[in-house]
Amino acid sequence: MERFPAIISITAIMLYTCQATSGLYPLILVPGNGGNQLEARLTEAYRPSSLWCRSLKSKEKWFRLWFDPTVVVAPFTKCFAERMTLYYDVDLDDYRNAPGVEVRVPHFGSTESLLYLDPYLKHITSYMAPLVESLEEIGYVNGETLFGAPYDFRYGLAAADHPSHVGTKFLQDLKDLIEKASITNEGKPVILVSHSLGGLFVLQLLNRNPSSWRQKYIKHFVALSAPWGGTVDELLTFASGNTLGVPLVDPLLVREEQRSSESNLWLMPSPKLFCDQSLVITPNATYSAYDIARFLNDIGFPQGVYPYKSRILPLVEELVAPEVPITCIIGTGVRTPETLHYGHSFDEQPEIVYGDGDGTVNMVSLLALESLWKNVKNQPVKVIRIEGVTHTDILSNDVAVDEIVREISGRNSYVLGVQSQ
Repeated sequence: MERFPAIISITAIMLYTCQATSGLYPLILVPGNGGNQLEARLTEAYRPSSLWCRSLKSKEKWFRLWFDPTVVVAPFTKCFAERMTLYYDVDLDDYRNAPGVEVRVPHFGSTESLLYLDPYLKHITSYMAPLVESLEEIGYVNGETLFGAPYDFRYGLAAADHPSHVGTKFLQDLKDLIEKASITNEGKPVILVSHSLGGLFVLQLLNRNPSSWRQKYIKHFVALSAPWGGTVDELLTFASGNTLGVPLVDPLLVREEQRSSESNLWLMPSPKLFCDQSLVITPNATYSAYDIARFLNDIGFPQGVYPYKSRILPLVEELVAPEVPITCIIGTGVRTPETLHYGHSFDEQPEIVYGDGDGTVNMVSLLALESLWKNVKNQPVKVIRIEGVTHTDILSNDVAVDEIVREISGRNSYVLGVQSQ
Protein backbone atom coordinates (compact mmCIF):
# COMPACT_ATOMS: atom_id res chain seq x y z
CA MET A 1 0.00 0.00 0.00
CA GLU A 2 1.38 3.40 -0.96
CA ARG A 3 1.84 5.95 1.80
CA PHE A 4 2.87 9.60 1.80
CA PRO A 5 6.47 10.13 2.87
CA ALA A 6 6.60 10.89 6.57
CA ILE A 7 7.63 14.51 6.10
CA ILE A 8 4.69 15.18 3.78
CA SER A 9 2.29 13.53 6.22
CA ILE A 10 3.55 15.66 9.11
CA THR A 11 3.33 18.80 7.00
CA ALA A 12 -0.25 17.95 6.02
CA ILE A 13 -1.28 17.55 9.65
CA MET A 14 0.43 20.82 10.61
CA LEU A 15 -1.30 22.70 7.81
CA TYR A 16 -4.59 21.15 8.76
CA THR A 17 -4.23 21.88 12.47
CA CYS A 18 -3.79 25.59 11.85
CA GLN A 19 -7.23 25.85 10.31
CA ALA A 20 -9.00 22.91 11.93
CA THR A 21 -10.76 24.38 14.90
CA SER A 22 -12.87 26.78 12.84
CA GLY A 23 -14.01 24.33 10.21
CA LEU A 24 -14.25 20.85 11.66
CA TYR A 25 -17.11 18.60 10.73
CA PRO A 26 -18.51 17.09 13.93
CA LEU A 27 -17.41 13.50 14.46
CA ILE A 28 -19.13 10.64 16.28
CA LEU A 29 -17.30 7.47 17.38
CA VAL A 30 -19.31 4.23 17.45
CA PRO A 31 -17.46 1.40 19.24
CA GLY A 32 -17.43 -2.31 18.53
CA ASN A 33 -18.52 -5.35 20.50
CA GLY A 34 -17.18 -4.94 24.04
CA GLY A 35 -15.84 -1.48 23.20
CA ASN A 36 -17.46 0.58 25.95
CA GLN A 37 -18.25 0.34 29.63
CA LEU A 38 -21.48 -1.15 30.93
CA GLU A 39 -22.93 -0.69 34.42
CA ALA A 40 -25.36 -2.97 36.23
CA ARG A 41 -27.64 -2.94 39.25
CA LEU A 42 -29.16 -5.95 41.00
CA THR A 43 -32.77 -5.82 42.14
CA GLU A 44 -34.72 -8.00 44.57
CA ALA A 45 -35.59 -10.31 41.68
CA TYR A 46 -31.93 -11.31 41.30
CA ARG A 47 -31.27 -14.88 42.37
CA PRO A 48 -27.53 -15.59 42.48
CA SER A 49 -26.38 -19.08 41.60
CA SER A 50 -23.83 -19.23 44.42
CA LEU A 51 -22.63 -17.54 47.60
CA TRP A 52 -19.77 -16.10 45.54
CA CYS A 53 -22.24 -14.24 43.37
CA ARG A 54 -24.31 -13.15 46.35
CA SER A 55 -21.32 -11.58 48.08
CA LEU A 56 -19.73 -9.99 45.03
CA LYS A 57 -21.92 -6.89 44.74
CA SER A 58 -24.60 -5.42 46.95
CA LYS A 59 -28.06 -4.86 45.56
CA GLU A 60 -29.47 -1.52 44.43
CA LYS A 61 -26.03 -0.02 43.74
CA TRP A 62 -24.70 0.53 40.26
CA PHE A 63 -21.36 -1.16 39.54
CA ARG A 64 -19.14 -1.73 36.52
CA LEU A 65 -20.29 -4.84 34.68
CA TRP A 66 -17.92 -4.50 31.74
CA PHE A 67 -15.05 -4.61 32.05
CA ASP A 68 -14.74 -6.14 35.52
CA PRO A 69 -11.25 -7.48 36.33
CA THR A 70 -12.71 -10.05 38.75
CA VAL A 71 -13.80 -12.01 35.66
CA VAL A 72 -10.39 -13.70 35.65
CA VAL A 73 -11.16 -15.47 38.96
CA ALA A 74 -13.09 -18.67 38.16
CA PRO A 75 -15.95 -18.35 40.73
CA PHE A 76 -16.48 -14.73 39.74
CA THR A 77 -16.31 -15.60 36.04
CA LYS A 78 -19.51 -17.56 36.53
CA CYS A 79 -21.12 -14.61 38.34
CA PHE A 80 -20.09 -12.26 35.54
CA ALA A 81 -21.48 -14.62 32.91
CA GLU A 82 -24.88 -15.01 34.56
CA ARG A 83 -25.25 -11.22 34.83
CA MET A 84 -24.26 -10.64 31.20
CA THR A 85 -26.52 -13.38 29.85
CA LEU A 86 -29.49 -12.44 27.65
CA TYR A 87 -32.64 -14.47 27.24
CA TYR A 88 -34.70 -14.76 24.10
CA ASP A 89 -38.39 -14.44 24.99
CA VAL A 90 -40.41 -16.39 22.44
CA ASP A 91 -43.67 -14.66 23.37
CA LEU A 92 -42.15 -11.19 23.01
CA ASP A 93 -39.95 -12.23 20.07
CA ASP A 94 -37.17 -10.18 21.63
CA TYR A 95 -34.21 -10.41 23.97
CA ARG A 96 -34.12 -9.33 27.62
CA ASN A 97 -31.71 -9.19 30.56
CA ALA A 98 -31.39 -11.88 33.21
CA PRO A 99 -34.07 -11.58 35.92
CA GLY A 100 -33.12 -9.01 38.54
CA VAL A 101 -30.30 -7.49 36.47
CA GLU A 102 -30.60 -3.94 35.16
CA VAL A 103 -27.94 -2.66 32.75
CA ARG A 104 -27.19 0.87 31.64
CA VAL A 105 -24.68 2.50 29.30
CA PRO A 106 -22.81 5.40 30.94
CA HIS A 107 -21.73 8.63 29.27
CA PHE A 108 -23.72 8.47 26.04
CA GLY A 109 -22.69 11.38 23.82
CA SER A 110 -19.20 11.54 25.33
CA THR A 111 -16.02 9.63 24.50
CA GLU A 112 -15.45 8.92 28.20
CA SER A 113 -16.62 5.29 28.30
CA LEU A 114 -14.83 4.48 25.03
CA LEU A 115 -11.34 5.44 26.17
CA TYR A 116 -10.78 2.66 28.71
CA LEU A 117 -12.98 -0.28 29.62
CA ASP A 118 -11.85 0.24 33.22
CA PRO A 119 -10.46 3.74 33.99
CA TYR A 120 -8.56 2.30 36.97
CA LEU A 121 -6.74 -0.14 34.69
CA LYS A 122 -5.90 2.19 31.82
CA HIS A 123 -2.79 0.35 30.67
CA ILE A 124 -4.47 -3.00 30.08
CA THR A 125 -8.01 -1.84 29.15
CA SER A 126 -7.25 0.99 26.74
CA TYR A 127 -9.62 1.00 23.76
CA MET A 128 -10.17 4.21 21.81
CA ALA A 129 -7.88 6.40 23.94
CA PRO A 130 -5.02 6.56 21.37
CA LEU A 131 -7.39 7.47 18.53
CA VAL A 132 -9.22 10.08 20.61
CA GLU A 133 -5.93 11.67 21.67
CA SER A 134 -4.87 11.93 18.02
CA LEU A 135 -8.19 13.50 17.07
CA GLU A 136 -7.83 16.02 19.87
CA GLU A 137 -4.38 16.92 18.54
CA ILE A 138 -5.93 18.08 15.27
CA GLY A 139 -8.53 20.19 17.03
CA TYR A 140 -11.43 17.97 18.03
CA VAL A 141 -12.99 18.69 21.42
CA ASN A 142 -15.05 16.16 23.37
CA GLY A 143 -18.64 17.31 23.71
CA GLU A 144 -18.25 20.09 21.14
CA THR A 145 -17.03 18.57 17.88
CA LEU A 146 -16.24 15.05 19.10
CA PHE A 147 -18.85 12.66 20.47
CA GLY A 148 -19.17 9.03 21.49
CA ALA A 149 -22.09 6.66 20.98
CA PRO A 150 -21.65 3.75 23.41
CA TYR A 151 -24.37 1.10 23.54
CA ASP A 152 -25.29 -2.23 25.10
CA PHE A 153 -23.33 -4.34 22.65
CA ARG A 154 -24.92 -7.61 23.80
CA TYR A 155 -28.03 -6.65 21.86
CA GLY A 156 -28.28 -6.45 18.10
CA LEU A 157 -30.94 -5.69 15.54
CA ALA A 158 -33.54 -7.83 13.84
CA ALA A 159 -35.11 -8.12 10.41
CA ALA A 160 -38.22 -6.13 9.56
CA ASP A 161 -41.38 -7.07 11.45
CA HIS A 162 -39.38 -8.38 14.42
CA PRO A 163 -38.94 -6.23 17.54
CA SER A 164 -35.47 -5.38 18.80
CA HIS A 165 -36.22 -2.87 21.51
CA VAL A 166 -32.72 -2.16 22.83
CA GLY A 167 -30.95 -2.10 19.47
CA THR A 168 -33.67 0.02 17.84
CA LYS A 169 -33.55 2.51 20.73
CA PHE A 170 -29.81 2.83 20.22
CA LEU A 171 -30.35 3.67 16.55
CA GLN A 172 -32.81 6.39 17.56
CA ASP A 173 -30.39 7.74 20.18
CA LEU A 174 -27.60 7.75 17.61
CA LYS A 175 -29.82 9.56 15.10
CA ASP A 176 -30.69 12.17 17.71
CA LEU A 177 -27.00 12.61 18.57
CA ILE A 178 -26.14 13.09 14.89
CA GLU A 179 -28.78 15.79 14.52
CA LYS A 180 -27.71 17.50 17.75
CA ALA A 181 -24.02 17.42 16.75
CA SER A 182 -24.90 18.96 13.39
CA ILE A 183 -27.17 21.66 14.81
CA THR A 184 -24.63 22.73 17.43
CA ASN A 185 -21.93 22.95 14.75
CA GLU A 186 -23.62 25.40 12.39
CA GLY A 187 -25.48 22.71 10.50
CA LYS A 188 -22.37 20.89 9.32
CA PRO A 189 -22.96 17.23 8.42
CA VAL A 190 -21.38 14.58 10.62
CA ILE A 191 -18.46 12.20 10.10
CA LEU A 192 -19.26 8.77 11.54
CA VAL A 193 -16.32 6.61 12.61
CA SER A 194 -17.12 3.07 13.69
CA HIS A 195 -15.12 0.11 14.86
CA SER A 196 -16.06 -3.53 14.20
CA LEU A 197 -19.72 -4.26 15.13
CA GLY A 198 -20.38 -0.52 15.26
CA GLY A 199 -20.14 -0.45 11.47
CA LEU A 200 -23.10 -2.81 11.15
CA PHE A 201 -25.20 -0.57 13.37
CA VAL A 202 -24.20 2.54 11.41
CA LEU A 203 -25.05 0.91 8.07
CA GLN A 204 -28.46 -0.09 9.41
CA LEU A 205 -29.04 3.45 10.68
CA LEU A 206 -28.24 4.90 7.27
CA ASN A 207 -30.48 2.44 5.45
CA ARG A 208 -33.38 2.95 7.85
CA ASN A 209 -33.52 6.70 7.21
CA PRO A 210 -34.48 8.51 4.00
CA SER A 211 -32.00 9.78 1.46
CA SER A 212 -32.88 13.39 2.29
CA TRP A 213 -31.86 12.83 5.93
CA ARG A 214 -28.57 11.20 4.93
CA GLN A 215 -27.72 14.01 2.54
CA LYS A 216 -28.38 16.62 5.20
CA TYR A 217 -26.67 15.06 8.19
CA ILE A 218 -23.92 12.67 6.98
CA LYS A 219 -20.64 13.91 5.57
CA HIS A 220 -18.70 10.64 5.52
CA PHE A 221 -18.66 7.18 7.07
CA VAL A 222 -15.30 5.71 8.11
CA ALA A 223 -15.59 2.03 9.05
CA LEU A 224 -12.69 0.41 10.89
CA SER A 225 -12.38 -3.41 10.82
CA ALA A 226 -16.05 -3.85 9.99
CA PRO A 227 -17.26 -7.50 9.82
CA TRP A 228 -19.81 -6.87 7.07
CA GLY A 229 -20.39 -10.59 6.53
CA GLY A 230 -19.58 -11.97 9.96
CA THR A 231 -16.58 -14.10 10.94
CA VAL A 232 -15.51 -17.73 11.25
CA ASP A 233 -14.18 -16.79 14.69
CA GLU A 234 -17.82 -16.43 15.80
CA LEU A 235 -18.38 -20.14 15.10
CA LEU A 236 -15.59 -20.94 17.54
CA THR A 237 -17.22 -18.66 20.12
CA PHE A 238 -20.54 -20.49 19.87
CA ALA A 239 -19.05 -23.96 19.77
CA SER A 240 -16.32 -23.77 22.40
CA GLY A 241 -16.41 -20.36 24.06
CA ASN A 242 -13.93 -17.55 23.46
CA THR A 243 -11.79 -15.85 26.11
CA LEU A 244 -11.19 -12.86 23.78
CA GLY A 245 -7.60 -12.77 24.95
CA VAL A 246 -8.42 -12.40 28.64
CA PRO A 247 -5.90 -14.63 30.46
CA LEU A 248 -6.80 -17.41 32.91
CA VAL A 249 -10.46 -17.55 31.88
CA ASP A 250 -12.02 -20.95 31.12
CA PRO A 251 -13.87 -20.47 27.80
CA LEU A 252 -16.55 -22.97 28.83
CA LEU A 253 -17.53 -20.75 31.76
CA VAL A 254 -18.47 -17.90 29.42
CA ARG A 255 -19.76 -19.98 26.50
CA GLU A 256 -23.45 -19.92 27.46
CA GLU A 257 -23.34 -16.17 28.03
CA GLN A 258 -21.66 -15.64 24.66
CA ARG A 259 -24.23 -17.85 22.95
CA SER A 260 -27.01 -15.76 24.47
CA SER A 261 -25.75 -12.53 22.91
CA GLU A 262 -27.99 -11.27 20.11
CA SER A 263 -25.11 -9.37 18.52
CA ASN A 264 -22.93 -12.49 18.47
CA LEU A 265 -25.63 -14.28 16.51
CA TRP A 266 -25.63 -11.33 14.09
CA LEU A 267 -21.90 -11.92 13.48
CA MET A 268 -22.29 -15.47 12.18
CA PRO A 269 -20.73 -15.96 8.71
CA SER A 270 -23.03 -14.70 5.96
CA PRO A 271 -24.07 -17.26 3.34
CA LYS A 272 -23.99 -14.49 0.75
CA LEU A 273 -20.24 -14.00 1.24
CA PHE A 274 -18.88 -17.30 2.60
CA CYS A 275 -21.12 -19.38 0.30
CA ASP A 276 -20.47 -23.14 0.51
CA GLN A 277 -16.94 -22.92 1.94
CA SER A 278 -16.33 -25.58 4.63
CA LEU A 279 -16.04 -23.61 7.87
CA VAL A 280 -16.38 -26.30 10.54
CA ILE A 281 -15.37 -29.91 10.04
CA THR A 282 -16.03 -32.76 12.49
CA PRO A 283 -15.71 -36.55 12.11
CA ASN A 284 -19.44 -36.75 11.38
CA ALA A 285 -20.37 -33.47 9.68
CA THR A 286 -19.18 -30.47 7.71
CA TYR A 287 -20.77 -27.04 8.04
CA SER A 288 -20.78 -24.09 5.65
CA ALA A 289 -22.45 -20.71 6.14
CA TYR A 290 -25.61 -22.30 4.70
CA ASP A 291 -25.65 -24.73 7.64
CA ILE A 292 -25.63 -22.33 10.61
CA ALA A 293 -29.01 -23.49 11.91
CA ARG A 294 -27.89 -27.13 11.85
CA PHE A 295 -24.60 -26.13 13.46
CA LEU A 296 -26.39 -24.36 16.32
CA ASN A 297 -28.49 -27.42 16.97
CA ASP A 298 -25.55 -29.82 16.84
CA ILE A 299 -23.40 -27.83 19.30
CA GLY A 300 -26.22 -28.05 21.84
CA PHE A 301 -27.78 -24.63 21.33
CA PRO A 302 -31.11 -25.42 19.64
CA GLN A 303 -32.74 -22.36 21.26
CA GLY A 304 -30.63 -20.20 18.92
CA VAL A 305 -32.05 -21.73 15.74
CA TYR A 306 -35.37 -19.88 15.59
CA PRO A 307 -34.04 -16.37 16.32
CA TYR A 308 -31.21 -16.96 13.85
CA LYS A 309 -33.54 -18.08 11.04
CA SER A 310 -36.31 -15.56 11.68
CA ARG A 311 -34.48 -12.45 12.97
CA ILE A 312 -30.85 -12.61 11.85
CA LEU A 313 -30.66 -14.41 8.51
CA PRO A 314 -33.03 -12.03 6.68
CA LEU A 315 -31.06 -9.12 8.14
CA VAL A 316 -27.74 -10.24 6.62
CA GLU A 317 -28.95 -11.56 3.28
CA GLU A 318 -28.46 -8.21 1.59
CA LEU A 319 -26.10 -5.30 2.19
CA VAL A 320 -27.85 -2.20 0.87
CA ALA A 321 -25.74 0.71 -0.37
CA PRO A 322 -26.75 3.89 1.53
CA GLU A 323 -25.35 6.32 -1.07
CA VAL A 324 -23.05 7.85 1.54
CA PRO A 325 -19.29 8.08 0.93
CA ILE A 326 -17.62 5.23 2.83
CA THR A 327 -13.99 4.55 3.66
CA CYS A 328 -13.14 1.09 4.99
CA ILE A 329 -9.84 0.92 6.87
CA ILE A 330 -8.77 -2.66 7.52
CA GLY A 331 -5.86 -4.74 8.70
CA THR A 332 -4.52 -7.48 6.43
CA GLY A 333 -1.92 -10.20 6.51
CA VAL A 334 -2.81 -11.43 10.00
CA ARG A 335 -3.54 -15.13 10.58
CA THR A 336 -7.33 -15.39 10.85
CA PRO A 337 -9.41 -18.51 11.58
CA GLU A 338 -10.80 -19.87 8.32
CA THR A 339 -11.67 -23.51 9.06
CA LEU A 340 -12.24 -25.18 12.42
CA HIS A 341 -11.49 -28.90 12.84
CA TYR A 342 -13.14 -30.58 15.83
CA GLY A 343 -12.47 -34.04 17.17
CA HIS A 344 -14.99 -35.76 19.40
CA SER A 345 -16.41 -32.78 21.31
CA PHE A 346 -17.26 -29.12 20.85
CA ASP A 347 -16.18 -28.65 24.48
CA GLU A 348 -12.59 -28.83 23.28
CA GLN A 349 -10.80 -26.08 21.39
CA PRO A 350 -10.45 -26.94 17.69
CA GLU A 351 -7.47 -27.22 15.39
CA ILE A 352 -7.57 -24.10 13.26
CA VAL A 353 -6.66 -23.57 9.63
CA TYR A 354 -5.82 -19.92 9.11
CA GLY A 355 -6.33 -17.57 6.19
CA ASP A 356 -5.97 -13.85 5.55
CA GLY A 357 -7.72 -11.15 7.56
CA ASP A 358 -7.13 -9.02 10.64
CA GLY A 359 -6.92 -11.87 13.13
CA THR A 360 -10.65 -11.77 13.84
CA VAL A 361 -12.47 -10.88 10.62
CA ASN A 362 -11.88 -12.80 7.41
CA MET A 363 -10.83 -10.92 4.30
CA VAL A 364 -14.01 -11.80 2.38
CA SER A 365 -15.99 -10.04 5.10
CA LEU A 366 -13.69 -7.02 5.43
CA LEU A 367 -13.84 -6.43 1.66
CA ALA A 368 -17.56 -7.11 1.23
CA LEU A 369 -18.59 -3.56 0.37
CA GLU A 370 -15.84 -3.20 -2.22
CA SER A 371 -16.78 -6.48 -3.90
CA LEU A 372 -20.57 -6.12 -3.72
CA TRP A 373 -20.89 -2.43 -4.54
CA LYS A 374 -18.17 -1.91 -7.15
CA ASN A 375 -20.77 -1.28 -9.86
CA VAL A 376 -23.36 0.52 -7.71
CA LYS A 377 -23.92 4.10 -8.84
CA ASN A 378 -23.69 6.94 -6.33
CA GLN A 379 -21.93 4.71 -3.80
CA PRO A 380 -18.25 5.61 -3.43
CA VAL A 381 -16.28 3.03 -1.44
CA LYS A 382 -12.62 3.48 -0.64
CA VAL A 383 -10.57 0.75 1.04
CA ILE A 384 -7.32 1.41 2.91
CA ARG A 385 -5.34 -1.74 3.74
CA ILE A 386 -2.78 -1.74 6.55
CA GLU A 387 -0.47 -4.73 6.55
CA GLY A 388 -0.01 -6.61 9.81
CA VAL A 389 -2.49 -4.63 11.92
CA THR A 390 -4.96 -6.64 13.95
CA HIS A 391 -8.67 -6.12 14.48
CA THR A 392 -8.29 -4.13 17.70
CA ASP A 393 -4.78 -2.74 17.24
CA ILE A 394 -6.14 -0.63 14.39
CA LEU A 395 -7.23 1.77 17.15
CA SER A 396 -3.77 2.11 18.68
CA ASN A 397 -1.14 1.20 16.09
CA ASP A 398 0.73 4.36 15.08
CA VAL A 399 0.54 3.70 11.35
CA ALA A 400 -3.15 2.83 11.53
CA VAL A 401 -4.08 5.84 13.66
CA ASP A 402 -2.15 8.12 11.28
CA GLU A 403 -4.15 6.70 8.36
CA ILE A 404 -7.44 7.22 10.20
CA VAL A 405 -6.58 10.79 11.16
CA ARG A 406 -5.38 11.56 7.64
CA GLU A 407 -8.67 10.29 6.20
CA ILE A 408 -10.68 12.41 8.65
CA SER A 409 -8.47 15.42 7.96
CA GLY A 410 -9.15 14.99 4.27
CA ARG A 411 -12.88 15.26 4.87
CA ASN A 412 -12.41 18.53 6.72
CA SER A 413 -10.18 20.80 4.72
CA TYR A 414 -7.75 21.37 1.90
CA VAL A 415 -4.64 19.35 2.69
CA LEU A 416 -1.61 19.98 0.49
CA GLY A 417 -3.95 21.41 -2.12
CA VAL A 418 -6.15 18.29 -2.31
CA GLN A 419 -9.81 19.10 -1.83
CA SER A 420 -11.85 16.90 0.50
CA GLN A 421 -14.47 14.68 -1.04
